[in-house]
Parts: sequence; structure tokens; C-alpha cells
Amino acid sequence: MFRTIVFAAAFLAAGTVAALAHATLDVKEAKPGATVRITLRVPHGCEGKATDTVRLRLPEGVFSVKPMPKPGWTLETVKGPYEKAYDDHGNPVTEGVKEIVWSGGSLPDEFYDEFVFRGTFAGGLTAGETLYFPIVQQCGEAAARWIEIPAAGQDSHDLEHPAPGIKLAK
Repeated sequence: MFRTIVFAAAFLAAGTVAALAHATLDVKEAKPGATVRITLRVPHGCEGKATDTVRLRLPEGVFSVKPMPKPGWTLETVKGPYEKAYDDHGNPVTEGVKEIVWSGGSLPDEFYDEFVFRGTFAGGLTAGETLYFPIVQQCGEAAARWIEIPAAGQDSHDLEHPAPGIKLAK
């Protein structure tokens, strides 16, 4: 009987942790001027439903972005003008990818998956600053919106649906 209670408690605790899991990035820190390969991890579906679309918005200062195609998913990029020009090996870049959309796939709630892209962090970015990558995960009519950006001095762990961030190295 005791074993059954302990097992049930452990199972419920594991389920609670899974329900609280956030969309994350594998890169936690990047140097201004560096081109970095970044993996977005989607930990579960939405309200028990399978994920069918993942949208990632790129922060200002990340340019020359190239997403990796994912078998079984349609890949789309949304392009637009940057707030300022960025230097790409001596060439000014004034527009490019602002959002990446993987759609048409099916990621059941009980599994996780990864979505990959690369981008360059502008050389003029401020070391110590954190850039946030808001993500909307769609599951049919349901959605998980990892879009909250902490206010100055606020910890992202205090937010219910924090956007993952990458801190700029010194």
C-alpha cells in the first residue's frame, strides 16, 4: 500500500512539472557579433492537444536568420525592415527575417521536439542585456503563448508564460 501511495505521489509530481514546462532555447548566452545556432525546445502540447504550429518572433538586433527545415512541417519566414541597419561583413542589412513559422506538423502532447535556426547578434548590442524570443505554440484552437518579457529588475521566473531569452556576453 505504501509503495502505491509513493508511486502515485511521484507520478502526480512529475505530471505537475511537465505541465509547468516552458518553451526554452538551448543557448543561454551569445556574444555580440557572433553567429549562433539556436535550438527551440517545445516541451508539450496545449491543454492536452497536439502542437501544429510554432511561431517564433526574433528580437531586434538578431539578423541574417536562417531556419532549418523540419521534415513533416511547412517552414515560412516573415520578413520586414529592421529598426536600423546592421553590418554583415561590410554590407549594411536593413531588412530580413522577423518571424519564423513551422506549421502543418503534429507534435502530440506527450512528446517534445526541437526547432532549429541560426542568426547573427549585431555587434553593437549591449553586453549584459537579454534579448527575448517570444513564441506562440498553436494546437488547433488552443495555444500556449510564451510571450511575457520581464520588466526591468523583474525575474522571468516570476512570469507565468515567459519568453525565452539569451543574455549578451561581455
